[in-house]
Amino acid sequence: MITIVDYSVGNLFSLVSSFKAIGCDVNVTGDPDAVKTADRIILPGVGAFRDAKEKLDESGLIDVLLEKASSGTPIMGVCLGMQMLFDKSYEYGAYDGLGLIEGEIRPISDFVPDGLKIPHMGWNALNFGEKKHPLFKYIKEGDDVYFVHSYSAVKCDKNIIATSEYGGLVTAAVAKDNILGCQFHPEKSGSVGLKILKAFTDF
Repeated sequence: MITIVDYSVGNLFSLVSSFKAIGCDVNVTGDPDAVKTADRIILPGVGAFRDAKEKLDESGLIDVLLEKASSGTPIMGVCLGMQMLFDKSYEYGAYDGLGLIEGEIRPISDFVPDGLKIPHMGWNALNFGEKKHPLFKYIKEGDDVYFVHSYSAVKCDKNIIATSEYGGLVTAAVAKDNILGCQFHPEKSGSVGLKILKAFTDF
C-alpha cells in the first residue's frame, strides 16, 4: 500500500491517478496513526516552503515521518516534498526542513545564467552520472521528465542520483538509503514518470 501524505499542499489527484494506472492501491491521509502503518510513503508538495512546513508542523506528522524514516520505510518526496527532506530552505527567509538529507534549498537564479526563464518549467532530460540508481531501473538516461520549480537543492552532491541541464546542472533527484526525492513531477511525466513510480513500489 502506498500512503500519500495529505497536509493540504499537494497535487494529490494526479499522484493517485498515476499509482492507480500502474495497479497500486493508494491511501491518502493526513492522520498520523494511519501514516504509522504505511509500507511506503509519498510526501507531495506545491507552493512555498514556509507555508508547507507550517502545515506539516500543524498536522502532527513530522515525528511520525522521522520515525518511519529511521525505521527504514521508503519515503519519496516530490517537488516541494523533496525540498522538505533537506536541512534548510532559503526561500523568502531561512526555514528548517526535516533534515533527512544533508543540503539546502536555494533559488536557481543563484546559479543559472541570466536570461533563462524562472521558474524552470517544462520537459528536461535526466542524467544519471556514474551509477544508475534503482529508482531509474525502468527508464534510460536522457529520458525527459516534467519540472516546475524556482528553487533547487545544493550542497548535496553525495546524495544526487540525477541531474538536469538548465544553463548548468540542476539537482533532479536525490537518495539516501530509504529516503528519495524527485524535484520533477513523476505524476506529470507520462510513461517515464509512471516507470519511476513503479520502481519506487519495488523498494
